Amino acid sequence: MSELSVNHLLGIKYLTSEDIQLIFETADHFKEVINRPIKKVPSLRDITIANLFFENSTRTKLSFELAEKRLSADVINFSASQSSVKKGETLIDTVNNILSMKVDMVVMRHPNPGAGVFLSHHVNASIINAGDGAHEHPTQALLDSYSIRETLGEVTGKNVVIVGDILHSRVALSNIFALQKQGAHVKVCGPLTLIPKHIEKLGVGVETNLKKALAWCDVANMLRVQNERMDISYFPSTREYTQQFGVNKALLDSLDKEIVIMHPGPINRGVEITSEVADSNQAIILNQVENGVAIRMAVIYLLASKIKQ
Repeated sequence: MSELSVNHLLGIKYLTSEDIQLIFETADHFKEVINRPIKKVPSLRDITIANLFFENSTRTKLSFELAEKRLSADVINFSASQSSVKKGETLIDTVNNILSMKVDMVVMRHPNPGAGVFLSHHVNASIINAGDGAHEHPTQALLDSYSIRETLGEVTGKNVVIVGDILHSRVALSNIFALQKQGAHVKVCGPLTLIPKHIEKLGVGVETNLKKALAWCDVANMLRVQNERMDISYFPSTREYTQQFGVNKALLDSLDKEIVIMHPGPINRGVEITSEVADSNQAIILNQVENGVAIRMAVIYLLASKIKQ
């Protein structure tokens, strides 16, 4: 297969397992490129990409921007906090104004679930969802799976537990879809107040005992508690959360095997994982960051090649 089955990256649920493999194989190539002395390729010199971030983001925004520049695309950055959105302009008007500048692709983060899908029906450009509310974050899930593949050889058959605030996390949902499409077994672990009610319907196991979850898994993906999305308290205190669901070195050493620790960032050190764990050999957190650029290069490149046809 040499091209994606989709014209946009709106969510993992729209991708086939073949799409995911194609993205990974393309990322392998770009990973080699970004480790060269000259890290740029002229692949997208004729493509213009607009980064539209209606929500704050540091790592994802930098990662996309770097990926676009490595591919030699022209880049426009748009931040909603300094824009006409504050004056009441609608999403479609904002985007159409930007597209009238002859933009080919839009990378968008938006607080509302489904914003990317909505936009894809109304504008003539390729849309990449860089996170929509608590719904999906497809490039994060792809780079997470890619990092597992790189570390353990393959994703198929692996046991992966996602620990923490599942309820407010777009990373969790995209990861569940991506891992299952590749044949991994998935469990979630956290306080029951932070686990969505019907998550078992997705074929996901629920475990409330962290030690049992870690004893079962090959990979633990640690999510932070998203305090900024909470309007009520979901657990008594941060200290109590850490005692029950925080990973420290003693807990890892008590297991009879070595597991891989992941984190999408930003890390609340001392809450979901200690610094000792985050900086240990078992953690592949910085690999995830590096792989994020290669994965985003792959996605942009594959979608752009469909625009050019």
